[in-house]
Amino acid sequence: MNHNANKAPLTFKEKVGYGLGDMASNFYMGFFGLFLLYYYTDVYGLSPAAVATMLLVTKVVDAISDPAMGLIADRTESRWGKYRPYLLWAAIPYALLGYLLFLGPEFSDSGKLIFAYASYTLVMLAYTAINVPYSALLAVISPVAQERTKATQFRFIFASTGTLAVGALAKPLVGWLGGEDEVLGFRLTIILFAVLSVLIFWTTFATTRERVKAKKHDSSIREDFSALLKNKSWLILSCTGILVVVGLVARFASLAFYTKYYMQDDGGTYFLWMGRTSFIISCGLIGQMIGALVTPFLVAKFEKHHLMIGMNGLHALLLATCYFLSPEQYALTVIFHSLGIFAFGVTITLLFAMYTDCAEYGEWSTGDNSAGLTVSASMFSLKFGSAIGGALPGFILAWFGFVANEVQTGTAITGIRLMSNVLPAVFFALGGLLMFFYKIDRSMLFQVEEELHQRRSAAE
Repeated sequence: MNHNANKAPLTFKEKVGYGLGDMASNFYMGFFGLFLLYYYTDVYGLSPAAVATMLLVTKVVDAISDPAMGLIADRTESRWGKYRPYLLWAAIPYALLGYLLFLGPEFSDSGKLIFAYASYTLVMLAYTAINVPYSALLAVISPVAQERTKATQFRFIFASTGTLAVGALAKPLVGWLGGEDEVLGFRLTIILFAVLSVLIFWTTFATTRERVKAKKHDSSIREDFSALLKNKSWLILSCTGILVVVGLVARFASLAFYTKYYMQDDGGTYFLWMGRTSFIISCGLIGQMIGALVTPFLVAKFEKHHLMIGMNGLHALLLATCYFLSPEQYALTVIFHSLGIFAFGVTITLLFAMYTDCAEYGEWSTGDNSAGLTVSASMFSLKFGSAIGGALPGFILAWFGFVANEVQTGTAITGIRLMSNVLPAVFFALGGLLMFFYKIDRSMLFQVEEELHQRRSAAE
């Protein structure tokens, strides 16, 4: 194998192809993060507390399935590599189970809740089967950290594009396709995003390749987990990932309630085809795209963990300020929200690039490439954070006496404002503080890359 060729810059086609995969992921995860709590409470008729409990309880399955998928992927041997095959194999089950989630059968209240538990658990298993290998692919797409950062940049530009498409089009599509029947509208809308997801995942499979060819994985599962838990920077990064994802999902899950009940969005058109909810979501996601776009330029000037500290602190400050804005200050709310999501765009791009840095550090220190386990355990931390971020607003709504589709009391409005602004601000601030303890800097990463390159060349 020509290791110098493997260190060559990624082509534009491959960076686009890799990035598209997260667009497919975010057609679902963006949809769930923005509208699932609203769908379950205001459309399907479940109580906020029941939904919040479901989102947390189902993470018990992810605690097993995510690391298991990473271990399976690390040990996969195929003509397409370790991780790429799952983009081909898991795409159709992923699409079908996403449709099942919004099927909306007319059961009793307890039957609806059981259906929600079952369908949500199944779609999260499908997400694990395709997204853990997709994320691990980043660690073997190039042995050069700078190239992985560029691939991550494309990933989150397209991730933002996918969520932007959901934010701008989903609510209008639900209305256009379902008319007065919102259940039908959600059902037909998810079909569109499901079909697009399959086609895009297959495109990612066709346009990428695994350049880093690790030796056959012969360490035990216990040894893999032991090595991972000794990787202190990975532990810090995973905890930070949980905190920032809790903050983001809590903010996004609250926006439909915040605009509808506090900003008094009546569902009418505000800009082009969008109402106030779709517009603020779309502006924020454009900010996230810009954040992902500028990240490599920022990384060239600053250490990654220093950027994480600064961007999380900025986001927390902007959200805390939003709490004091009145319903009449909608334009200012949009600006502050967009700047905050710009900061998150930098944060999330850095987060996944740093996960692969931790995977390389782990290989350097142990001799075994466990990218699948490293990334899958990281993915669980993010899904766990997503569950908490989605559940906390549900609990807050119940605590403050929220009643769906009614005029809210002053107490309920206070709860909506707290869950939309103050709650996520606290989690972003904590995420920034934790990064003070991260240890893998630019000079250490350079040493790791050079020594791994020498080892891989000697092994040929």
